[in-house]
Amino acid sequence: MTEPNTKSVDWLYDHLTQDMDVLQLDCRACEDYAASHIEGAINVVIPSLMLKRLKKGNCSINTLILSDVGKERFNRRCKEDFVILYDEASTDSGCTSQTINLLMKKLQEDGCRAFYLQGGFNQFHTDYPELCESSLESSADSSRGDLPPIFGLGGLRISSDLCSSSDSSSSSEGSDIASDSSDSDSPPLDAYPVQILPYLYLGTAKDAANLDSLRKYGITHILNVTPNLPNKFEGSETFTYKQIPISDHWSQNLSQFFPDAISFIEEARQKKTAVLVHCLAGVSRSVTVTVAYLMQKLNLSLNDAYDYVKQRKSNISPNFNFMGQLLDFERMLEHSHHCTNCQCDNVPKMQFTATPTITPLHS
Repeated sequence: MTEPNTKSVDWLYDHLTQDMDVLQLDCRACEDYAASHIEGAINVVIPSLMLKRLKKGNCSINTLILSDVGKERFNRRCKEDFVILYDEASTDSGCTSQTINLLMKKLQEDGCRAFYLQGGFNQFHTDYPELCESSLESSADSSRGDLPPIFGLGGLRISSDLCSSSDSSSSSEGSDIASDSSDSDSPPLDAYPVQILPYLYLGTAKDAANLDSLRKYGITHILNVTPNLPNKFEGSETFTYKQIPISDHWSQNLSQFFPDAISFIEEARQKKTAVLVHCLAGVSRSVTVTVAYLMQKLNLSLNDAYDYVKQRKSNISPNFNFMGQLLDFERMLEHSHHCTNCQCDNVPKMQFTATPTITPLHS
């Protein structure tokens, strides 16, 4: 039976796969969060110094969130969504750590609808492992800004949202990190889905289930980059679906689906309609597919395609394995271009078409 201050793992699963009105705070150690966490969760780390300040009411929860993206999401959603706190096995106020109890009290004082996750991460991972992800398969001492070379990514300008070192968490109270979205033409962060091209939109599971929004933007094609989220309007004559059964995990090979995904997006363009590419939270899997499309169809480098998307949706964060696959995809594209006018036995099996002319949709 669920206690008054708790929500069950079944409740969380239902909301994550249908409503997306949940903000999750993972209150475990940084290395545990990096190893595995519930999709979309924000890591909250409280060093002893900050714990004392929090007890005295001298700091906000925002200062305990290490990533810029996490800070932005918390500020935007904490008063609107349910806030779910979890540690390894949180149950209720009598069985959780002093830290998570303190966070719970602070959130409720601030007017948030805050609850513990009954059974914590362990129970959720046992029942719904498909909705758990890992930040990076690496040692626990990896920190943002000082990551070891992975998949040859050392030369990329891509920033990661992995947990910061303990030094950064003890920065002075109230200090803010500037947002990446400095482009004045960027849409507001709460404007979803985000338009990437005149016919290409990037969004979340919630966007894919919003009929008014789909009609507003003329979206008839929906690319679902998840293994388990339902296609809300499948069977309707209005919508055409394609599903890519990939979890947001370092072991998944998303690149094998690039050709089919790109063809599906192209189908929408050729029919002069719009396509929505979505996953669960719209930050990793769907972003990877969108970047791959821009690389091939607009002849952009990985860096340029990533920056192009990030200017329009600042909270993107593909996992590092997907970034490695995009880097391999870039090399394959370059090789294909070089071999277009020559006889070469090593032409990749993936065939790429010429860059199309982008035609805006008629309103």
